[in-house]
Amino acid sequence: MAVERTLSILKPDATRRNLTGKINAKFEEAGLRIVAQKRLHLSEAQAGAFYAVHKERPFYKDLVAFMTSGPVVAQVLEGENAVAKNREIMGATNPANAAPGTIRKEFAESIEANSVHGSDSAENAATEVAFFFSGIEIVG
Repeated sequence: MAVERTLSILKPDATRRNLTGKINAKFEEAGLRIVAQKRLHLSEAQAGAFYAVHKERPFYKDLVAFMTSGPVVAQVLEGENAVAKNREIMGATNPANAAPGTIRKEFAESIEANSVHGSDSAENAATEVAFFFSGIEIVG
């Protein structure tokens, strides 16, 4: 198994409800380490650039508006098969379909306000991590 890094974002609904510690505990209990972390308020331009892959999708404008509605916590998780493990811990995008014990099942308010974002592949993880962090900010 390979040690990987993946991006995790705690979305505005999670930071608004002060769930940062509870969510991060789930990552750590599953064996992932937080090797970089920052709290920031995304501008419309930043959120738009990050989610540019979805620009033609009908939910793009709502997604950008939501992600700029309050602070987020961007972080880098590291561990064995971190991309897949993070996605397992997060649960299905739609919290109604998420497995018991997952972040989205326990904390999500809706499909959009589902508390967390995670990279969906190792390739996207590298791009997404680089969007938010320089190498000097990641401390393994």
